[in-house]
Amino acid sequence: MADQKMKERRRVSLMIMVLIFQVLSASLHGCLAAIGQGQPPRKPTSIHPKAGARSSVFLPVSGNVYPLGYYSVTIGIGNPPKPFQLDIDTGSDLTWVQCDAPCTGCTLPRDQLYNPSKNNFVDCKDPICLAVNSPNPPQCKNPNEKCCFQVQYADHGSVLGFIVLDTFPLRLVNGTLSKPHLAFGCGHRLQNRGLHPPTPTAGVLGLGKSKASISSQLSSMGVTKNVFGHCLGDNRGFLFFGADFVPKSGMTWTRMLQSSSDKHYSSGPAELLFGGKPTSIKGVNVIFDTGSTYTYLNLKVYETVLNLIRKDLSGKQLHDVKDKALPICWKGTKPFKSMRDARNYFSTFALSFTGSSNVQLQLPPENYLIVTEQGNVCLGILNGAEAGLGTTNVIGDISLQGKLVIYDNENQMIGWANADCNRKFGSF
Repeated sequence: MADQKMKERRRVSLMIMVLIFQVLSASLHGCLAAIGQGQPPRKPTSIHPKAGARSSVFLPVSGNVYPLGYYSVTIGIGNPPKPFQLDIDTGSDLTWVQCDAPCTGCTLPRDQLYNPSKNNFVDCKDPICLAVNSPNPPQCKNPNEKCCFQVQYADHGSVLGFIVLDTFPLRLVNGTLSKPHLAFGCGHRLQNRGLHPPTPTAGVLGLGKSKASISSQLSSMGVTKNVFGHCLGDNRGFLFFGADFVPKSGMTWTRMLQSSSDKHYSSGPAELLFGGKPTSIKGVNVIFDTGSTYTYLNLKVYETVLNLIRKDLSGKQLHDVKDKALPICWKGTKPFKSMRDARNYFSTFALSFTGSSNVQLQLPPENYLIVTEQGNVCLGILNGAEAGLGTTNVIGDISLQGKLVIYDNENQMIGWANADCNRKFGSF
């Protein structure tokens, strides 16, 4: 039963990683039926920057790579605020929650769904709807149309709903309480997102690069700078928005790749190192994606990694074993109790970013292996081709554990440093 739960959660983690992000106009069948067209149009809402001192927001994170397979934060929405547990996802832009519209395919009880009022709906011609739809403006046929969205996921799952505005009460580190009105998706039709048993999460916290993301909206309103970071630990961690928590030193930085076709946090090219030595793999571009539990590599890189590990294990007392948790696993002379018992059998990988001097993302054994409930050690690097990712390389939660990772959209940089993510935030 535990293995089946893990299998289902792995599937959802991959689905949360958005490869196709498409927001559609209110002509989508099913959206208007749920909303109705008889409501008067709302006054357009400004999304331009507002004057005021910028601060930062700090949020505790819960979750783990194994056995849960996801990390989440709890955020209050509305007035009075209602708590919603959301998967943190740097691989998608739009935040959405399961919505009582009513909802088809929702996994939470009705009393735990978001219940919008008439004033929450965003009109098709609202600047926020235009921002969410960018770069393809919606086709608004009349002023009463509501702004709808559809998110398509890598495993053919989808979420359909409408864009709403509501209050997100956030306690800032300067002591003030900010109550920005943020745009997000109210998902009322979910397909292929059912879990058995259901996870407690109500939706997704979109942290991508577009104007629809929470970080971009907070920045446009003058609440925080367009900077955020996360630190994922064994069972907890933290997430922050703003620049107050960015260390003045000790970070390794690389530039974000700039591509009109890539809305993800990408960096590269990089050379793959193993045990500190170069391999035949160069020119690797990667996506940093907290919506993916594991790391996915294209077929050529994946096969090289697997061959290097197996060659390195030659003569050591580890043997292949079947384990339902992951495809590639090994057992020792006795069951492993933790990664501390298993890590000495394996070497460290690294991505050396060739565009910068001395910039490496180190991946020690604990950043690509798990120890299962059966006491086996399994490879948390998966074949992206089998997952339908083509040539895309994804750095997932397993490889981001134990690191403070910062996405500086103001300066178009990604940075990281080793950190103890299991304790409260301190100096690094």
